[in-house]
Amino acid sequence: MNYNEALNYIHGTSKFGIKLGLENIETLLSLMGNPQDKLKYVHVAGTNGKGSTVTFISSVLIEAGFKVGIFTSPSLECFNERIKINNIEINGDDLARITSFVKEKVDIMISKYQVYPTEFEIVTAIAFEYFYQMKCDIVVLEVGLGGRFDATNIIKESLVSVITAIGYDHTNRLGDTLEKIAFEKAGIVKCGADVVVFSQKESVLEVIRQVCKEKNAELFTADFQNIRIGAYSIEGQEFELNNLRSLKISLLGEHQIKNAVVAVRALEILRKKGYEISDDSIRKGLANAKWSGRLEVLNKNPIFLIDGAHNAQGAEVLAEVLKTYFPRKKIVFIIGALKDKDIASIVKPTLPLASEYITVTPNNNRALSSKEMGDFLLKYCKNVSVSDTIEGAVKTSLSRITSDDDVICAYGSLYYIGEIRKFFKG
Repeated sequence: MNYNEALNYIHGTSKFGIKLGLENIETLLSLMGNPQDKLKYVHVAGTNGKGSTVTFISSVLIEAGFKVGIFTSPSLECFNERIKINNIEINGDDLARITSFVKEKVDIMISKYQVYPTEFEIVTAIAFEYFYQMKCDIVVLEVGLGGRFDATNIIKESLVSVITAIGYDHTNRLGDTLEKIAFEKAGIVKCGADVVVFSQKESVLEVIRQVCKEKNAELFTADFQNIRIGAYSIEGQEFELNNLRSLKISLLGEHQIKNAVVAVRALEILRKKGYEISDDSIRKGLANAKWSGRLEVLNKNPIFLIDGAHNAQGAEVLAEVLKTYFPRKKIVFIIGALKDKDIASIVKPTLPLASEYITVTPNNNRALSSKEMGDFLLKYCKNVSVSDTIEGAVKTSLSRITSDDDVICAYGSLYYIGEIRKFFKG
């Protein structure tokens, strides 16, 4: 099996859809010799901020000298981004070799049990095997969907479980209230574990407290009261936290400072467990952390930024950041989304800021077409253009710029902003 055959095999299993539950992954990993049981984890769940928090934690651990496996989803530009060690993507040869090994076990599952693992289960199994073979000291593991029945939750224990901001997303699978969603996310909590949670709505925290109590787990709420925010610009922002001075991050928005604080709280727990992580490693690791596609500035003249906001909470945060960084500026939005999203809740926060929307169709079989998105937007905004291609949308947006102060922002789905990133990065 070569690299392209491996990718075709992995993506070919997408026809089996999304199935929440641990039976398939348990069977598959058992046939593989349970590589996941030979690794140590920081496990991260939540609706928004998971990827950023994973990035902050892993960046500090790398700076502290550890060999760090990093598992995230979805990819922006290239599948290999999802599986990394010390920020270096799995190479094509390793991916092909391990996928071939996993496929052998999947074939046994199918012939023996008539069970078909999903694409995410197969990718998760590949990641576990790779991290085990490469002898990672620690794996920072991002949940795919939910928590309780997510394939990553096959792990028996974690050094620390982290729950980031919880909002409305995947409500058809996780529940229609924040409290129900919180219960699913808190499913990653292991008996006797240490848990760090992003400080948020009291009823959400109460659900997580209750789960921790039942599992005799110790809960630490990341405290945002002791943050002192300093200078900020599109280059990044500075802050202080308790006795940690001169902290800098390149990610934009106050929410990213909060995600960094959650990461620091988790790292402090690791430090208490014997992991040598100096304050200097925290400073350097946070400063070096990069997370593509999240309020990422691709161009400065004019300002062109992309953001993965694809739910109400994400769109509200995006709107707040744009108001803070670009007050009273003309903003042209490029927007594309998936059909199963609450489109109104993604659009409404940006409406007061928009001079125009340009719609696109994300590269996903669940995508809302650019025409459907355009028809929806016309109910709220008279300046709407429908684009047939993502490149066309970028060119149209640039043609609307009348001043160096104007801003272009593409958001709504991670499934197309990677293509915009490629356009700018060449």
